[in-house]
Amino acid sequence: MIRRPHRFLLPLCLLAFLRPPLLAQWVEDSTFDAHTRKGIDHVYNLELEKAQAKFRELIRLKPNHPAGYFFLAMVEWWRILLDVDNTAHDEKFYSMLDKVIALCDRRLDRNENDLTALFFKGGSIGFRGRLRAYREEWLKAANDGRLALPIVQQAYKLSPENNDVLLGIGIYNYYAEIIPEQYPLVKPFMLFFPKGDRKTGIKQLERAAARAKYADIEASYFLMQLLHNYEKDYAKALPISQRLHERFPNNPTFHRYVGRCYAGVGQWSEMKSIFDDVLDRVRKKQYGYNATHEREAEYYLGLYDMNIAQYEAALKHFMRCDEISRNLDKQGASGFMAMANLKMGMIYDLQTKREVAVRQYGKVLKMDEYQDSRKLAEQFLKKPYGQ
Repeated sequence: MIRRPHRFLLPLCLLAFLRPPLLAQWVEDSTFDAHTRKGIDHVYNLELEKAQAKFRELIRLKPNHPAGYFFLAMVEWWRILLDVDNTAHDEKFYSMLDKVIALCDRRLDRNENDLTALFFKGGSIGFRGRLRAYREEWLKAANDGRLALPIVQQAYKLSPENNDVLLGIGIYNYYAEIIPEQYPLVKPFMLFFPKGDRKTGIKQLERAAARAKYADIEASYFLMQLLHNYEKDYAKALPISQRLHERFPNNPTFHRYVGRCYAGVGQWSEMKSIFDDVLDRVRKKQYGYNATHEREAEYYLGLYDMNIAQYEAALKHFMRCDEISRNLDKQGASGFMAMANLKMGMIYDLQTKREVAVRQYGKVLKMDEYQDSRKLAEQFLKKPYGQ
């Protein structure tokens, strides 16, 4: 997957979570619990209207409980994730989170150890910071981290043995160490936060994914991302992505991760099948599958054809990837655009079309660096690719 670095930057709190820890302790109500579980499954499978109906029922059942309001905000969160560069839903999302935070504050005024209020307040501030990080509002994101961390730590102290609690703590431990290494821009902010522990974070997320009652899916999601994006352990990320996609077949995020992992382990035929399916769903206009997913599919299908020396077919895919990028990349060339143009240059070199190849490499040099794209372009300008 090739995206701008900030797409992987969670807010400094890194504590946001979707599935509710300790729900059984929050309310001893099987009906409430059943609606919550079903609604969460609807969210992950992008059946968002069904999810909204379930969460509105939570509000009807317990109007002073933050759960229903929080999960309605999570429906809006997934709408944002489907087209993360579109800011149209931002203000509504922030407003919904503010409502949850205010409700939690009223509960905490009565009892500062109200576990329900601590979790939903910490989660709401975490999600707010997460969106601010996507929007590159680093100071606001950092401040949300400063606010959220002690809240979640307090909740952890109140229930340290609960596997669901490990989700937020595991996320923090991992990313608090890895993010400053990967992105020096963030390092100064981390001086105000406790040190992380990468290995401990992975173990905590693995335990949450395997044993948590409510946080298992979100823990699996984060574990899959960090194994793929940072650890580069594609073989370990693959079965997680497969399980998520099998359980939630309408979620394009899980769907594409299966293809990415197949590419990572070199299973090219399987990768092609996945991205052919993604492209087919885009063309059929299935909900959630959009131009962003089309671009990624075109890029990986171009890689497949390039690997089997079907250069004309590969060029068509890379050209389409570049075309889509020019419509999507409002703030400068994306990694997909840079790498698609680099691959086109490499193919032209293999076809002994040196003049065209040189033009492609020149385009890459005007774009930001992604996976050594500029370094490779400079190298191939000096010596044609393949010689």
